Amino acid sequence: EEIMKYPSKGLLGRVVLSTAISFAMLAGTASAEDIRFWTTEEQPDRMAKQQAMADEFKKKTGHNVEVIPVTEKDLGTRATAAFAAGDLPDVIYHTLQYALPWAEAGILDTESATEVVRELGKGTFAPGSLSMAAYGNGIASVPVDGWTQMIVYRADLFKEKGLEPPTSYANVEAAIKALHNPPEMYGFVTATKVDENFMSQVLEHVFLANGVSPVGADGFKAFEEGPTTEVLNFYKTLAKASPPGELYWKQSREIYLDGKAAMIIWSPSILDELGGLRDSAPVTINDDPTTKELASKTGIITTFAGPSNADGAAWGDVRYFGITSDAETDVAKEFVKFSMDEGYMQTLSIAPEGKFPVRSGTTEEKNKFTEAWSMLPVGVDRKAPLSDIYAPEIIADIVSGLKTAKRWGVEEGQLSLASKMINGQAINRIVRKFIDDEVDAAAAIKEMNEELAKVK
Repeated sequence: EEIMKYPSKGLLGRVVLSTAISFAMLAGTASAEDIRFWTTEEQPDRMAKQQAMADEFKKKTGHNVEVIPVTEKDLGTRATAAFAAGDLPDVIYHTLQYALPWAEAGILDTESATEVVRELGKGTFAPGSLSMAAYGNGIASVPVDGWTQMIVYRADLFKEKGLEPPTSYANVEAAIKALHNPPEMYGFVTATKVDENFMSQVLEHVFLANGVSPVGADGFKAFEEGPTTEVLNFYKTLAKASPPGELYWKQSREIYLDGKAAMIIWSPSILDELGGLRDSAPVTINDDPTTKELASKTGIITTFAGPSNADGAAWGDVRYFGITSDAETDVAKEFVKFSMDEGYMQTLSIAPEGKFPVRSGTTEEKNKFTEAWSMLPVGVDRKAPLSDIYAPEIIADIVSGLKTAKRWGVEEGQLSLASKMINGQAINRIVRKFIDDEVDAAAAIKEMNEELAKVK
């Protein structure tokens, strides 16, 4: 029918018309360009939520998003191979460790990421989530969600004794002195099992709190004796206030849930367990494993400070949306903005207790996302929103750590080296010797510096 309406006659007219129709079809395809999205959230229920978000994006914009699962441990090699082949996806959901190396390698379009943050409102993002991915005058990737390690403590007992919250080494030590009464109550339950990553994570948090790091801009940086001695003495205080034995996440959680620990350091995964929502980790403070009593007596601190670092720090982990150098830039940017705005609750609902909002709200509604996130259901065997379990001020404390979130080596561009130092577990091993009074502080620091200097 189209050919009949076309004014030209004969073969030439058909060729001209056919070409015109082909260009029109191509133009139509370009306006609904497909993009590919790699995600490490590959469990079926999480994939379903991401697909639902992609469907919402298509409904709004007409653009298809292919959601492709990638196993987290394979992400680095997959991205490098795809980059070499000129076949990167458009957007990658990735961990902090890849942000700066991928930016330097040319895998990421840092300009587009910087534009997205600016367009959404830089001031709406938690500063820590931005500083950990800072690149040149911009940002390597767009922060999506994060979590910070927490000091979980018995706010009711602190109040009874007139104690200040555990926001500093000094306050923690004062609380241990006032509350440590084993076996009824341990002042702290910290990590002492040297071959567990949990000990590495807790120790890094304690070192960061006092501003101590084993890396600088040029690589290894020896621990200074003064501040490091403060760290070691503090950690020994935590260990001496803990039960004997090889302790890691399991014991600290169990003892706290049993009502016999004044303080522990833990990840946010404990938030739903404290509310009696997980049968495999029941609250045993009374006869009701589903009780919210313990949660109501609990306070949360994410940022705490040592004597040599008044600002303190939170140990944080942040995930990012990387827009790649092979991306359909405009559509990729649009998708990331959608995922961080209208679709943000869908993004966070994948696992709310481990995905704190890095955007508290919009420029107009400053707490919009934090409030909506607190109403997302959490839990395993039972579901309830965090706002049903914790008071608004506790919710605010939980997400506040992302403002000051840090990790060894990030600001210095030495995250890879710092990770090798941590994974080698020399720090754990030597700190344990110090805890057990086998070496003094000076010897422990000397040995740590010797061991860490060998890491390349």
